[in-house]
Amino acid sequence: MKYLLGVDFGGGASKATLISEKGQIIAENTVEYPTYHPSADACEQAPQDWLDALCTNTSAIIKKSGICATDISAVAIDSATHTSLVCDKDFVPLRNAIHWTDSRSRAEALTLDRLYGDEIMSKTYHRPSTIWTQAQLLWLKENEPEVFGKISYIFFEKDYIRFFLTGVFVTDYIEAEGSMLYNCNEQKWDESLCAMAGITTDMLPPLVKPTDIIGKITAEASEKTGLAEDTPVICGTTDTVLEVFASGAVNKGDVTVKLATAGRICVITDKPYPDRHLVNYSHVADGLWYPGTATKAAASSYRWYRDTFGEDYRELDSGAEQIPLGSDGMFFHPYINGELTPYGEPSLCGSFTGVRATHTKPHFTRAVLEGVGYSLLDSKRYLDSLGIDYNKTATVIGGGAKGKLWRQIVADMLGIELVVTTSSDSSLGSAMLAGVAIGVFKNPEDAVKKCVQIADKTVPIKENTEKYAELFKDYKRIADALLPIYRER
Repeated sequence: MKYLLGVDFGGGASKATLISEKGQIIAENTVEYPTYHPSADACEQAPQDWLDALCTNTSAIIKKSGICATDISAVAIDSATHTSLVCDKDFVPLRNAIHWTDSRSRAEALTLDRLYGDEIMSKTYHRPSTIWTQAQLLWLKENEPEVFGKISYIFFEKDYIRFFLTGVFVTDYIEAEGSMLYNCNEQKWDESLCAMAGITTDMLPPLVKPTDIIGKITAEASEKTGLAEDTPVICGTTDTVLEVFASGAVNKGDVTVKLATAGRICVITDKPYPDRHLVNYSHVADGLWYPGTATKAAASSYRWYRDTFGEDYRELDSGAEQIPLGSDGMFFHPYINGELTPYGEPSLCGSFTGVRATHTKPHFTRAVLEGVGYSLLDSKRYLDSLGIDYNKTATVIGGGAKGKLWRQIVADMLGIELVVTTSSDSSLGSAMLAGVAIGVFKNPEDAVKKCVQIADKTVPIKENTEKYAELFKDYKRIADALLPIYRER
């Protein structure tokens, strides 16, 4: 029996999933790690936290499964895209990684847009903003010149973790698409785009395919992780495309709704849709793309709420279930790190409004869940305005999909049926991709056929959809009223 291991690194946790060649999930393990906020608009992660989580996860997976490490035929790593880590000539990190949700580079993004916006859009299919590596590197150049001057190598999160395992410095083209340093038309690093950020192309990793076997587990990594020396390691790719893959969305018109660190609605298409408020990436299935909207803080809003005000998710959900639709007039806007679709505005802030003395903690909890739902509805309406065709049933993915109440709220908000699979975690997608890479699965479609199973469905309640549509009008009016205030701060 062959086994395949995928390890994901998300906004606040790493999850490992081990599957068999028949597509069965054998073992799973999750390790949380912190995100650091040295200032109000800063989001950073420590690379050592990633490596510690990796080693804990791999050791736990081997112990839980009861298999020998030599039975694992291939390993793949994935992570959130455009989270960059700068290193010196010896591959030693010069500072913490800048997470993609960091918004310190707003001035740099505005400058890039003003000076080069059309060129950048034509090459990358995106407008400059704080989420892209290009603007973040320019911020680093202007604010930490002593660090910037020592940069020899620029890693993306999963690539640094995989470098720890193999000593090989590469990345995949889907990851590169998220950097704003890569020319999507010519499919290579772009000297002009790099120069805008003050770097050169030789600082960036060589480009390979997500399914390429790029190296093997070294003796040193084997000792620290428990993985067998010489186990093949594939390049892997970004977490969202692998969640999309793990959900079974490999055909044109398929839709996913993501409730993870970020919230996204992605549609599988046969071409990109360049637009200021959409994020365009290639799919792991040849010839396909998955353009989508982006809510910057979805499950991360709920995690922030949990960490700040206490209780675990089960207790919070239980209380929120007792609160009526609309949270008795309270609204939460989940703009705790700014917002993407349809604002593209890093200055936006989160807020609770309509608070009265009669409101209780469960009201605040439900308002958070509904606030993310409203933001996704905002995104869906923007997507619909572009005329992209898609199926009327979507697969819901991400850690937030585990919450039955949240699934119902989102299904009601969007007015579409949500399908839940047994697992849509990107670590499962990584394991599936590893299987494609070494020939265990014939292609992505074969991997989906063998690994993806429907577990549940959430049907929207028409009456609730109509009520939320009315409440959404107030949600938008509040957001639009507060926007000019935040811009002045």
